[in-house]
Amino acid sequence: VVTLKWCCSKKERISLVEPNENLSQGYIQMAENAIGTMNREKGLNRQFAISACYYSMYYSLYAILMKIGVKCEIHTCTLEFMKKLFTDFYSKEDFKIISKAFDARNISQYYADKIVSKEDIDFIMSNAPYFLSKSKEILSKVNEKDIKRIRAEIERIVKS
Repeated sequence: VVTLKWCCSKKERISLVEPNENLSQGYIQMAENAIGTMNREKGLNRQFAISACYYSMYYSLYAILMKIGVKCEIHTCTLEFMKKLFTDFYSKEDFKIISKAFDARNISQYYADKIVSKEDIDFIMSNAPYFLSKSKEILSKVNEKDIKRIRAEIERIVKS
């Protein structure tokens, strides 16, 4: 079971870094590029389209982490971070969208004998632009108070 405590204890763990607006904007650009790839590959290469769909969401989420100054190299931990510490920003439905995209990407990239349902593909691809847009909105609203609160929570978890 992935927990924030576990995530903070791993080598590629959740850790505090210097907040970086330039990296944050770089990840937003990568998210936008991934949406373009998803749209381009939809009818050509479903595996790449699914992967690009997931990465558009992941990069937009990671952009917010960079603005706050949080680094994490484990995708499941980044998603757990969102679920537990971004409840003021993302809804349960948003978490369901990115989680479904994460699962679809894993299946399509790593399991030749498994298939992602058309319903799931349609669901994640139709929601990817919304997720990116919501992340951009969050990015513009995150303030110093939010940043201090979230960083303090990470420090508390690391010390516990």
